[in-house]
Amino acid sequence: MRSFSYSRPTSFEEACRNAGHTRFLAGGTNLIDLMKSDVERPAHVIDIKSLPMHHIADRPDGGLHLGALVTNADTAAHPLVVERYPLLASAILAGASPQIRNMATNGGNLNQRTRCHYFYDPTMACNKRSPGTGCAARGGRNRIMAVLGTSDACIATFPSDMCIALAALNATINLHGPDGERTVGVRDYHCLPGDTPWRDNILQPGEIVTAIDLPPAPFGPHHTYLKVRDRLSFAFAIVSVAVGLCMKDGRIERGSIALGGMGTKPWCVPHAEALLEDQLPSHSLFRDVAERLLHGAVADRDNTAKIRLAPRVIERALWQAAIGTPQSQTDKAIR
Repeated sequence: MRSFSYSRPTSFEEACRNAGHTRFLAGGTNLIDLMKSDVERPAHVIDIKSLPMHHIADRPDGGLHLGALVTNADTAAHPLVVERYPLLASAILAGASPQIRNMATNGGNLNQRTRCHYFYDPTMACNKRSPGTGCAARGGRNRIMAVLGTSDACIATFPSDMCIALAALNATINLHGPDGERTVGVRDYHCLPGDTPWRDNILQPGEIVTAIDLPPAPFGPHHTYLKVRDRLSFAFAIVSVAVGLCMKDGRIERGSIALGGMGTKPWCVPHAEALLEDQLPSHSLFRDVAERLLHGAVADRDNTAKIRLAPRVIERALWQAAIGTPQSQTDKAIR
């Protein structure tokens, strides 16, 4: 057992002024696992559960404000989320297990670290965990690893389901730090590995996520979250797709798409989304969108199948959204 100090601040200012090797604790579903595996070794743990971030509320623009400390389970079950943002509710329910969703928080979900098995094993080389040691996933057992946004330093897959839906919904993240408050679009929040794979997101030292703001959702029934995985519960995505389409008289006015299970961050390609504008749904259109989304994908040994599978999953998700038959998370897993 490694010793560490602990505090439970009652204000944002108190929480954010701590220096040194600290970690914030919310639901603990990721941090505690990492500490048990000896991957995280914080000198100080700051419990932020007393801070006022536990509510979901309407926004003046018709959107929704999600507190960072609201649990994933409460978010997915909230009447306003179910009514206005079923895409988000569906994505949350596709992730983890009921027990974890009851503890995991919205802010923690945004900041969770990769589930790469090499990252979790301190005996293996991992640039994300120990910069400069190499990437054991390259050429190793890497069936679940990313094929988009990778670098020579890291091919770890981004794990969240919730964040894929947030990217499709173009959510905004609210932050509070030593220099005050700021906001950032969720599509700009997570970092590509590049030469600095240990940097998962744009958070500065001492900064915390306080809330997630959702803009008004215009999709109605024309949305879906389709997740292909090895089993129905407690499994990460091999490929997942979040789609929302604005439809009028059978024509797509505009669309929003995000991929999960494929990239080192939630994967969005504006040029692919632009192909949908003012178009009638068709197999050829959806194939073109899939091709654009997957442009630049690079396989490494065991994950080649992802590149073959993904176009079919993308096309199916687009059709589900276009005809207004969202994927139900009670359906059987695709095998």
